[in-house]
Amino acid sequence: MKLGLFNLMSYQDNPHGIQGVINDMRSMVGLAEEIGFETAWFAEHHFSNYSISVSPLLMAAHMAGYCRRIKLGTAVIVLPLYEPMRLAQEIALVDRLTDGRLVLGIGSGYQAYEFDRYGMDVARRNDILLDKWAFIESALVDGQTETLSWQGQHIKTDFLLRPLQQPLPPVFITTAQPALLQRFSRWRPTAFMTAGWRGSPRLKTMVDDARREWHEAGLPADTPVAVQQYIHVTDSKKAALEAAERALFVARMIAALHGKEMSTEGAFIHAPKFPDEPDASVIRDNLIIGDAQHVAERIIQEVKDLNPSHYNCFFQFGDMPIAAARQSLEKFGLEVIPLLERALGKVTVDIR
Repeated sequence: MKLGLFNLMSYQDNPHGIQGVINDMRSMVGLAEEIGFETAWFAEHHFSNYSISVSPLLMAAHMAGYCRRIKLGTAVIVLPLYEPMRLAQEIALVDRLTDGRLVLGIGSGYQAYEFDRYGMDVARRNDILLDKWAFIESALVDGQTETLSWQGQHIKTDFLLRPLQQPLPPVFITTAQPALLQRFSRWRPTAFMTAGWRGSPRLKTMVDDARREWHEAGLPADTPVAVQQYIHVTDSKKAALEAAERALFVARMIAALHGKEMSTEGAFIHAPKFPDEPDASVIRDNLIIGDAQHVAERIIQEVKDLNPSHYNCFFQFGDMPIAAARQSLEKFGLEVIPLLERALGKVTVDIR
């Protein structure tokens, strides 16, 4: 199992504005690399303060110049929103710009708010994903030999750019649907799962249910799973609740984005309490928030229960002040990782 750092890059109250969000991300990725995290992941969202990371490929290319070793992952490219001929070339180029450190996470998206503004039907997102992936797969793998089809057009062209990692970078996909995973089986994709603010209790149910469905559909028993959790390491009960409040802010934005009618002030989401919203103490207990011993014990148990190939950590959620986020990540490196490695074996990668 390897560790990842997730970067959503929400903007709430950062004292340095949008540039502060960007600088915070650079700081966190650099620290994660020093600690020995395998991958830094970058989200994709549009037109709101939920995330300013509008292009995970652009983020990966940018951070290649700031980091020497850490892999750079897209979490995820919302494939239906792209023109596939251009995207295929950009994937290949970014893999080369990062010296073969790109990890290719793709998904179909879920936010009607974004799809509406691109003039697309979110209900068709999975069909569109499969259609565009077929095009991109042919372009990157078959290169110049095939006639490519897209939107009823038959396009014959040469693709000079191919990924440095042959035939493709590692593929992750945000789905548990057996039919989608079977379509990607050629690349042995890793299924990416998160339960958001519901945390550990919900995540275990999600993974168990998915594996049962995969077994019934005839998928390999060893289909890899990557899980993601909000994590905050602190000895302070007050700081733990403050972290839970930051997670609650993200949860409210997600609930608003899932709604049929969402109100905004400019590009800022109006995110009131959602139905049956829990107290911050419930959020704290669902998520992995607490002192180093507590955090380590929770992760160890989760890894033993779920056996993920990748464990993705979300540290700076809700535009958390960078001092608190860095302190949490530093304590994770100094105090939590030794406990994890004592129980699970090596979870970091060597810094070269």
